[in-house]
Amino acid sequence: MHALNTNRPLRRVMLASATTVSGIVLLLALKPHTSPTVITDSAAPAPSSSASATPGTSSGTGSGSGSGSGKSGSTGTRTVTGETVQTRWGPVQVRVTVKSGKITDVTAVQYPQDNPRDQQINSYALPQLRSEALAAQSASIDTVSGATYTSTGYKQSLQSALDSAGL
Repeated sequence: MHALNTNRPLRRVMLASATTVSGIVLLLALKPHTSPTVITDSAAPAPSSSASATPGTSSGTGSGSGSGSGKSGSTGTRTVTGETVQTRWGPVQVRVTVKSGKITDVTAVQYPQDNPRDQQINSYALPQLRSEALAAQSASIDTVSGATYTSTGYKQSLQSALDSAGL
């Protein structure tokens, strides 16, 4: 006898339901791959100029004296871009501004924003990461819940920028 005979309609209903649910789960789990985009900050210079150079390069925006030493005690303002960290959802890159050995600004140059969910997550995660970095004056910051990959990439890029700045 055939498994889906007309004498047992419940089997047919159960098999059709299981097949439908399996198909929906597979479709919802699919995340299309798109190429990452580079995000630039309108107040900061374009990342192509500093990102193409070594991560340790700095652009003097202050007095310009003593910026070649790379020591944390040097005066003047320097902007250092960290390494690009590839995460599961896209690249993360951070730019740090240092003045007199203190972190005065942290900007996310690149971060995942390929879809609305990435944009939603990063709209609340990046400001929290920035304020934590400014408060801690280091890369020893907490991970933002719900943005684990971005937080990890942010911390790694921040640490490479701080290392390049000599902090």
